[in-house]
Amino acid sequence: MGNKKERIKAVAMLSGGLDSSLAVKIVADQGIEVLGVNYSTGFCLTDHRRSMSGLGAPIDPKSVRNEALRAGAQWRLPVEIIDISKEYMRILTEPRYGYGSGVNPCIDCRIFMQQKTREYMERSGAKFIITGEVVGQRPMSQMRNTLKLIEKESGCAGLILRPLSARILEPSKAELEGWVDREKMYDFHGRNRKPQMELAARIGLDDYPQPAGGCCFLTDPNYAKRMQDLFHHTEKKTMSTDQVMLLKVGRHFRINNLNKVIVGRNEAENFFLEKNTGGRAQMNCLEVEGPLSLLEGGISEEAVLTAARLTARYSDGKDRESVEVEVRISGAENRRLTVQPLETEICERMRI
Repeated sequence: MGNKKERIKAVAMLSGGLDSSLAVKIVADQGIEVLGVNYSTGFCLTDHRRSMSGLGAPIDPKSVRNEALRAGAQWRLPVEIIDISKEYMRILTEPRYGYGSGVNPCIDCRIFMQQKTREYMERSGAKFIITGEVVGQRPMSQMRNTLKLIEKESGCAGLILRPLSARILEPSKAELEGWVDREKMYDFHGRNRKPQMELAARIGLDDYPQPAGGCCFLTDPNYAKRMQDLFHHTEKKTMSTDQVMLLKVGRHFRINNLNKVIVGRNEAENFFLEKNTGGRAQMNCLEVEGPLSLLEGGISEEAVLTAARLTARYSDGKDRESVEVEVRISGAENRRLTVQPLETEICERMRI
């Protein structure tokens, strides 16, 4: 008896959204062994919700599940979660191809992730890469010319199979080599998700996140404002990961060129801030319920006083003439300040 023919492997960039879930199923049904990879950048809304739920925030269980693992379980394929958050800071702060509508470096992001996936493909003995990309669906990263540019810059030219749009693209290596049947691919294009939803219904995929719901903080307008403020007041090469991560929570106030105050909005955010102080000065009210606040930047008396007044403003004592606030600074004794809550108009002028 001859040796059994080796089964072809492919690596799927699997977010677990509708498109990537469909893409892996289409290829797996042709007898290809599919390995899923999912990248953790530190900017996923779902990951953040999961973190906050662990701190007591009320959360819908469906909104915190890892969709890549869900898709892997449904289609019975292995999925590896790869943390690229430290390396991703370079992509975020120095994108060669710029930002989208927020601070989302989508083209550089795709190049980076495809490079990582190619490395994974080579290590695992796979032959090609699967993505759920659809031509014309995303204006920055999924236009026909941009898809080709990303492939070229990532060193993946010809290696990417996009099952949902393959029939309107040049044949990939997987199709040319006969590893997959091009006729069993699709010709989806544009932003309309109805064809994908109809396909999902036909193949029995009925549990997936809302299409086009988005899962990236970097596209959120409020987060983008905070990031742009950080860019303006901090040298990009000196920015720390925790500075960027703290942009996700609380109310943010720019009180001068050196100082910013972050004020927790609820108990879960207060816990989050307490766990991620990073040497920042902390403020909390003593006699009334209120937020935990962090003062970022140099510790001047004026900055401490303003931070304390902001803390009082968002406490249950906001309508009092004065509120007692505890100030905790690393390396110094805790002290108490009796302050007048800051006026609403001044807070709004400072708010980022």
